[in-house]
Amino acid sequence: MKKRTIFCGMSISTLVILLLFACSKKDSTDSSTSVVITALTCSGATFSTTAVNGTVYSGTATVPYTGGNGATYSAGSAISSTGVTGLTATLQAGTLASGAGSLTYTIAGTPTSYGTAAFAISLGGQSCSLSLTVDSAAVTADCSSAANTPAKVVCLAEAFEATLSSSQLSTLLPGYSQTTAIKWSNLPCGSSCRNGLQFTNLTSAQITAALAVVAAASGTVTDEGYSEITQIMAADDVLKTASGGSSYSSGIYFIAFLGTPSTTGTWQLQFGGHHLAVNITYKAGAVVGATPRFEGIEPKSWTTSGTTYAPLASEQSTMAAMLASLSTTELASAKLSTTFSDVLLGPNEDGQFPSTKVGLAVSSLTSAQQLLVLAAMKPWVQDVDDATAATLLATYQSELSSTYIAYSGNATLASNADYVRIDGPSVWIEFVCQTGVVYPSQIHYHSIWRDHTRDYGNSFTF
Repeated sequence: MKKRTIFCGMSISTLVILLLFACSKKDSTDSSTSVVITALTCSGATFSTTAVNGTVYSGTATVPYTGGNGATYSAGSAISSTGVTGLTATLQAGTLASGAGSLTYTIAGTPTSYGTAAFAISLGGQSCSLSLTVDSAAVTADCSSAANTPAKVVCLAEAFEATLSSSQLSTLLPGYSQTTAIKWSNLPCGSSCRNGLQFTNLTSAQITAALAVVAAASGTVTDEGYSEITQIMAADDVLKTASGGSSYSSGIYFIAFLGTPSTTGTWQLQFGGHHLAVNITYKAGAVVGATPRFEGIEPKSWTTSGTTYAPLASEQSTMAAMLASLSTTELASAKLSTTFSDVLLGPNEDGQFPSTKVGLAVSSLTSAQQLLVLAAMKPWVQDVDDATAATLLATYQSELSSTYIAYSGNATLASNADYVRIDGPSVWIEFVCQTGVVYPSQIHYHSIWRDHTRDYGNSFTF
């Protein structure tokens, strides 16, 4: 009888098939488990484009890794974002490098808000949180048809509010009261002495919208108004570089709306930081108070990219010109015996106007000298919107006969403790020279503009 070769009751052909199947299964298993990396670095990720709230996003994220073993990997499943929702990240298929390399994720969707969209990604036994910053949508507000400047300010204020989250709105709008109205300072004391939103906590689009409000509320004269504001902020960046500290920065400026911006009610715009405090009160669609307003500068001048900035130069020069027009006898009448290290009516000195006017009566001056007194007021008054500035200057001019000027130290206003004041029935302006803080070999300037009857729109009693 012919013998047959049998392995455990199976024919050779069946055995071969089983062996081939087993080898195939082993290869498949090895392929799916062989992807190995030793580190996945989400903090080093780069994104192909910027994400914006409410705008369809289509881009890629490149995430570096180390310790790759050269294995091939398949495309992944979509990973939904947390934090800011509405986006997904999907791993693109590829082959690991033998060592360091990068993974590519396709990110798509429409962000539902702004902030950080996070994706929990993993591969080869490593995982990390991939974070994509989502900017707020830029608001393009056409406020050109506003009836007047206060209406334009309200229009732009509402556009700024539209860029904010509910928690940011709450910070922006702390309420209108005497307590909030007088919370301002010229010191680098951050949020402890100010209301509102700090610029470092806002997106670039939000800062642009905020500054549009400030610009609309400000004057347009060269080196005054909004131009002066931006230069004072820039000076703080100069101080930050020079000091090497964290107390100074154009990002440590704050904006607040005390009350709801409207053309019918009463509300106050506050903006400021180190060496700047803007307080403008609106009532029934009109400016009823442009003060108190503090302005200072250190360094008093500096040069950046070939351009020299000296934002308070006109304040110093016009006051010095006013004093230079006085005779020896007039200077003696105007001079005060008191030495001033700072302005008298700075922050937390509301309503503390001296009961008696001192110095030299403007009524005793010639017409030309009186015009110099008026010219010395302009650099401060022209910081508010042009229409309001014109109205206030007309009022101050009509009150010149009851206005006084005084000074202390040197009339040249060039040394520490040199001080000058204009005090009228309405206007109150002080300017003083101080030894520099960051630049102690130089002087720097402090000044305050107040109004006896219009500070805070005459809304409070002090």
